[in-house]
Amino acid sequence: MSHPRASSALSRFTVLDLTRVRAGPTAARQLADWGANVIKVELPAHLETGEGLGGARHGPDFQNLHRNKRAVGINLKAPQGVETFRRMAAKADVVIENYRPDVKRRLGIDYAALSPLNPRLIYASISGFGQDGPYADRPGFDQVAQGLGGLMSITGEPGRGPMRAGIPIADLSAGLFCALGILVALLEREQSGKGQEVATSLLQAQIFMLDFQASRWLNDQEVPPQAGNNHPTSIPTGVFKTRDGHINIAAAGSAIWQRLCRAIGAEALIDNPDYATGTARSRNRNALNAAIDSYLADRTSAEWVERLNAAGVPCGPIYTIDKVFSDPQVEHLGLVKQIDTGDQRGTLRVVGQPVTLQRTPSALIAAPPECGQHTQEVLAEFGFSDTEIAALRAAKVI
Repeated sequence: MSHPRASSALSRFTVLDLTRVRAGPTAARQLADWGANVIKVELPAHLETGEGLGGARHGPDFQNLHRNKRAVGINLKAPQGVETFRRMAAKADVVIENYRPDVKRRLGIDYAALSPLNPRLIYASISGFGQDGPYADRPGFDQVAQGLGGLMSITGEPGRGPMRAGIPIADLSAGLFCALGILVALLEREQSGKGQEVATSLLQAQIFMLDFQASRWLNDQEVPPQAGNNHPTSIPTGVFKTRDGHINIAAAGSAIWQRLCRAIGAEALIDNPDYATGTARSRNRNALNAAIDSYLADRTSAEWVERLNAAGVPCGPIYTIDKVFSDPQVEHLGLVKQIDTGDQRGTLRVVGQPVTLQRTPSALIAAPPECGQHTQEVLAEFGFSDTEIAALRAAKVI
């Protein structure tokens, strides 16, 4: 039985999603949102022992991560369950998993076990710290990766101690990089006809996301410090006080710096030797920030955002999450998508894909599945007979 796809872009690919929590489901969601036939493989409902990591199934977090997927329940701890999954993997294009490295080998569903059945299989793994090495068997967690990967040492205000980012950036970036790796492998398969392993980890993704901060150390042996709301190297760029709140201003470079001074009526700062060059502004950052604050004190945030943008100075409000979604530009971009989930949550509202494709757009077409909701139809699609499915159900494998 055919089922609707979120896009035609990846509709020719079938993905078996063995992942849990966030990083892995993020990777699978990327493929599902672009139309891949993503099948979430999970423990059958009769074997569930309570709420696991990732929150309640009908909570906003789980629902956001698992849209556009179908679900089958298979007990992979049972030999019949492993054999069922192996038959599916023989026909799939992609398997995604985020078990600890030893677990998949113990279950017999690692790449070495599956690739002889399907030499075209792309097998993607996300771990906490890598597939091998001294930390390979440690359980991974986003905040641990943020700390080990250096992010917490450069986040927050100086002297206040390490600070985590406000989102699980290691999880999310690992999921995105995994999806990118899968797409690269699928493209390469068109030339070679062969599958391959794809692997990333929270730690690798987090370190990659350090970007220029990592380069400061690797090339100049400079250990980046915490800078709070100030940009580490572009000055003045940061958070500034207005009459009724705070705004972001980015005024790096001589031209934008001078525009800022003229727009706020602070021409005297242009000729002040303490602020005449980028080096001087960096050296005297705290005094400069205080001076800018004094000039902004007589107008509201909205007034300054309008005035500074009109003057060609990058500037914007600092919203709480609720205000983000009422901003006219955000509304114009149409980022919020809706889908009817039936009786469980009614209308589900989630953030859609942040990139648009002209001919093959992404859509929200399927509510997050109930546990094992599509077991019967999916197994039939993979060639299991009604008799075989009934036997698996009787044995409580599905």
